[in-house]
Amino acid sequence: MDLKSLVRDVPDFPKKGILFKDISPLLTNGDAFHEISDQMTKHYVKKSYHIDKVVSAESRGFIFGALLANTLHAGFVPLRKPGKLPWKTIKQEFKTEYSTDGFEVHVDAIQKGDNCVIVDDILATGGTAAAAIKLVEQLDGNVKELFFLAELDFLNGRDQLKEYPIHSLIHYGAGE
Repeated sequence: MDLKSLVRDVPDFPKKGILFKDISPLLTNGDAFHEISDQMTKHYVKKSYHIDKVVSAESRGFIFGALLANTLHAGFVPLRKPGKLPWKTIKQEFKTEYSTDGFEVHVDAIQKGDNCVIVDDILATGGTAAAAIKLVEQLDGNVKELFFLAELDFLNGRDQLKEYPIHSLIHYGAGE
């Protein structure tokens, strides 16, 4: 199935000069959604290590992270925008290609030695993923891999994440 054909380009969103990759049409297609789940499952069930936690960034990352956590019988750890979690948290700020933001996570969400996969929808500049890594590692978790539905290769997000294996289902070059 051509997943890439189901991702819609939205020019000048959320600000002028940004070409936003809207995954909504892909999510509303039942066959495509099943294909994504299938590909994620096949990728992770063959790993030689056990995944304890799937860590996902708000908000579209939650869709894929929860799906994978359920399949792997792993815990799900949401990374939320500041002020959204009700208990003790740690915070990590980050920059994207169009803003500065932050994530928080509960201090007890990841235990020392937990093997974690970080899941998000898009890898762009790598700022969001780098913040997620820092939060996992502050809680003494092990980042085993990062998974993205799509990767904007031309933004070189992998450059910030060189120490970690990355798996993306869809790739975009410049001008795509």
